Amino acid sequence: MSDQPTAPHAKFDSYRAILHSTALIGGSSVIVMFFALVRMKVLAVLLGPAGVGLLALYSAVADIVVAVAGLGVSQSGVRQIAQAEGSGDRNRIAATVDTVERASLMLGLGGGLGLAILSIPAALLTFGSAEYALAVAALGIVVWLRVLTGGQTALLQGVRRVRDLATVNVIAAIAGTVLTVPMVFVWREAAIVPALIFGALATWIAARRYCRQVPGVRGIPFTKVPSSELGELLRLGFAFMISGLLTMGAAYAVRILVLHDEGVEAAGLYQAAWAISGLYVTVVLQSMGTDFYPRLAGVIQDSAAVTRLVNEQTQVSLLLAGPGVIATITFSHLVVIAFYSVEFTAAAGLLRWLCIGMMLRVVSWPMGYIIVAKGWQKTFIGIEIAATILHVGLAALLIPVIGLEGSGIAFAVLYICHGPLVYYIARRSIAFSFSAGNLKLLVLYGSACAMVFGGFVWLPLWWAIAGGTLVSIGVGFYSLFELRRMLPNLLAGMKLPRWFSRRAV
Repeated sequence: MSDQPTAPHAKFDSYRAILHSTALIGGSSVIVMFFALVRMKVLAVLLGPAGVGLLALYSAVADIVVAVAGLGVSQSGVRQIAQAEGSGDRNRIAATVDTVERASLMLGLGGGLGLAILSIPAALLTFGSAEYALAVAALGIVVWLRVLTGGQTALLQGVRRVRDLATVNVIAAIAGTVLTVPMVFVWREAAIVPALIFGALATWIAARRYCRQVPGVRGIPFTKVPSSELGELLRLGFAFMISGLLTMGAAYAVRILVLHDEGVEAAGLYQAAWAISGLYVTVVLQSMGTDFYPRLAGVIQDSAAVTRLVNEQTQVSLLLAGPGVIATITFSHLVVIAFYSVEFTAAAGLLRWLCIGMMLRVVSWPMGYIIVAKGWQKTFIGIEIAATILHVGLAALLIPVIGLEGSGIAFAVLYICHGPLVYYIARRSIAFSFSAGNLKLLVLYGSACAMVFGGFVWLPLWWAIAGGTLVSIGVGFYSLFELRRMLPNLLAGMKLPRWFSRRAV
């Protein structure tokens, strides 16, 4: 009986924690995305769809090599550093940080040199020509710097210096834009790889600076680092590496399929639609990894607490992401033109399909963290393998028949299948079930997405936009009311209409 009065306060605190972390991470993400959009807008105008497609392919090559060469050290390093920090043993913290940094240095060098040596096969596989081999070899510098940066950011996240981590991301975004735009303006496509190199260098310098401000993590000689530390770091990182490799590999494979079947301009359209579709949702998903996952791991043995946390995270994520995704579907044509140019209008249909997948991703990811927090590596890797096969397989079947939109349909179908699978595993393992409130949200937002999406199939363009606008406004106000109801102080200090205050309380 004594616990009952405190339950509402505990729930209030949980919602507050979710919204606070989302605001902190989201604030920096918005700044980062703003400069990324400025950068991409300039690149789109200067280079056109073909240049944007080339940039996407170079980035995909670097992403895959980083995922392989990094061996998941940046992710496993966060866990080990956090555990060392929790122990309060400064020697252990320093030893762990030293191990992560040295491992990142060696893995980054190995990955960079490996890409340089294999640049001709990589260019042939990606572009179908050895003409791009020199540029691919230069990407080895990007790989080295990014793996090094992963070791630095693992320290910041492991000791929970989230504000410093957000600052690093903002500095990197600003520096990347300031350096990239003039280079591309002068040298056009020839500046793409140098711009990637300078962007990676700026990020590493910023991360290095803030890492040196972390007290009590230096000064342990390498010979005193426990030999088991490196082995544990690599063992834990292997599962993360496989997951990251599969995710990057799927994205790479789909881009290659689009490139080979539809051409380099279609690859640019795909990259544009993909970047826009994830803009709003990324803020919510990043907060899950930074705040929700550690909280979930702390109570993972308590099935009731896990169910409550997952439902709370799902509810807030839907309320925050839903209106943005539905609005993106509604204004897909206008958004593509605003963020890129009129030449990218053909990406609007693809963008709508990708948004459907993103909405479903918001629902499935909180449940997926149960598997990660439980430490079920085989199950985790098995799901990732199945998802990759389904995604790439459907894309390979649909793109030649339907065209560019086939890649978006493949992504949406992926999460139509992924959500029920993860739910089944969560249901069997901890008797997880959605709350009544979340079931209502799923029906409401699912219906809203279907109505807006269907409007573009059955109605003239401007009628579809008008109907979608009304739905977006309605969903936006509903989300605002629900957020206000679950957290009365959320909008404290804001001047709201009297009718809003009466309804929300």
